[in-house]
Amino acid sequence: MPGYGIPEELDGVLPWSWAEERLAASHNYWLATASPGGTPHVMPVWGVWVDGGLWFSTGEASRKARNLAAQPRCVVTTERADEAVIVEGRAIRVDTVPPAIPARYREKYGSGYPPSAVFVVRPRLVFGFIERDPDFATAATRWRFPGED
Repeated sequence: MPGYGIPEELDGVLPWSWAEERLAASHNYWLATASPGGTPHVMPVWGVWVDGGLWFSTGEASRKARNLAAQPRCVVTTERADEAVIVEGRAIRVDTVPPAIPARYREKYGSGYPPSAVFVVRPRLVFGFIERDPDFATAATRWRFPGED
């Protein structure tokens, strides 16, 4: 990442646990999708980070659901920009939701999981940034996961 001052060695980079803590703790997430014609669309969603994926739901006819049906590649970010986690991945529609997901959703938001289209975003590439100086230059980190681009 030219210009960000990310060190070549691993000293000072953020551990993956740092990113997962923020992914689990975020109350809101920003979900960026693209229409079939390529128009970007960004909306907030509620979700839960469970077993290495962000689980969220949206209305069957929502722009998000329609965009993801046509193009599953998306970006999800946590709500805080000063300690940001940016996940690039694919949203997979889930027909059978594991029981742990609605339970975690109720714990986090105090209500049941909405009866709508459920997706899980599995990361392909994740970026983590701490905005504060001097941490930014040494704490900007990228994690790469196996899978399709």
